[in-house]
Amino acid sequence: MSAQAIDRTQLEELLAVERSTHEERNPGSRVRYEAGTHLVGQVPMTWMNHWSGGFPLYLEAAWGNRIIDVDGHEYIDFALGDTGAMAGHSPAPTVEALARRGGELGGITTMLPTDDAEWVAEELSRRFSMARWSFALSATDANRWALRLARLLTGRPKILVFSYCYHGSVDETFVVVGPDGRPRSRPGNVAPAVDPISTTRVVEFNDLDALAAELASGDVAAVLCEPALTNIGIVLPDDGFHRELRRLTRDAGTLLMIDETHTFSAGWGGATTAMGLEPDIVTIGKSIGGGVPCGAYGLSADLVPLLAAAVDQGADIVDVGGVGGTLAGNALSTAAMRATLGEVLTPAAFEHMISLADRFTEGVQEVLDATKVPWSIQQLGARAEYRFVDPAPRNGGESAAAHDAAIEEYLHLFLSNRGVLITPFHNMALMCPTTTAADVDRHSELFSQAVAELIG
Repeated sequence: MSAQAIDRTQLEELLAVERSTHEERNPGSRVRYEAGTHLVGQVPMTWMNHWSGGFPLYLEAAWGNRIIDVDGHEYIDFALGDTGAMAGHSPAPTVEALARRGGELGGITTMLPTDDAEWVAEELSRRFSMARWSFALSATDANRWALRLARLLTGRPKILVFSYCYHGSVDETFVVVGPDGRPRSRPGNVAPAVDPISTTRVVEFNDLDALAAELASGDVAAVLCEPALTNIGIVLPDDGFHRELRRLTRDAGTLLMIDETHTFSAGWGGATTAMGLEPDIVTIGKSIGGGVPCGAYGLSADLVPLLAAAVDQGADIVDVGGVGGTLAGNALSTAAMRATLGEVLTPAAFEHMISLADRFTEGVQEVLDATKVPWSIQQLGARAEYRFVDPAPRNGGESAAAHDAAIEEYLHLFLSNRGVLITPFHNMALMCPTTTAADVDRHSELFSQAVAELIG
């Protein structure tokens, strides 16, 4: 059997049942969605329309790995804000830090530094081996600002990314390898200021020959890289890929930027530490503040004197240079980061989370082996994701081709209608410190039932 051989008529019938159930059990969410006449797309952010069933669930409360919607249903949450809540929803140390800074101490944002900022920078240095850090309000901004510095320090205009990579909404990264093998703006890219193929070189992940050829141009300031692709399904690096990536970038005089926004799931020091990577720049966001908007970028010790020399020569990174934001590094976000990194996302927490992701992966794989459904599941530390193809994709193009919107919606609705949420954009499940073995086993049970119904 192949995914294409699944009886599509039966799939549509199953989907119709799950859609109807979604409507019937969530009247409060539906009413609120239909009342959203002052919102673009009827939701606070248009990507919320990715939730299956025609309208999203509306939040009433959340804690740990549990969500309650406005209709009173409780869910085991494996989406966890697409990594933003990897520490769990409202972890107590983070909430206490926010209450103290926002209430007892006051001063949510004052344009003045606090002791928390240095503490967080030191902690990030321990985890990711970067010498200096600066803060943002998202990984998107961290990437944007770090790319400016990469171009400044190398004197080169272009960057290189991997097809179907995830780096937030950075304009230069929305470029993919087209069916003809040539770069093109990613389908759906909305009105870019310039065509990203004029700013960016792109190759498929794991294609070292193509990477070497593009770097030979001599105009690439930085390779911006997820250690594993994460937003097009999890695509893991081949053995030796990162070793060669580092060698090739060094030989080309190109900086290596590692984006740990999602791959922080690999462990206490992200994939940088887990895989033994040696980046020049690290960017991160989402999870390090326990759900409070924040981001950061770190520079290696080798770059620190180069940046100082550039500043001495007139580079303005203080005022009009386009590096920074008024709210970046504010007192509230640095307090949240200190509490989350210091007391929640600890080495022990990661050990627990990764062991549960192992269990999650094993549960899904057992179903795939038993049913002979030709899908695959990949794991990166505390996160795992299934894809509708076997073997697992080696690059973004292969993973994009494996997308099946109808099967995905069916699985998402089957799970949510029975009290389990996974990430709406794809099929990702993430563990947090409060996730339990029983939660994982509930997903395995439902996944088995869903597949059994699908193959009849």
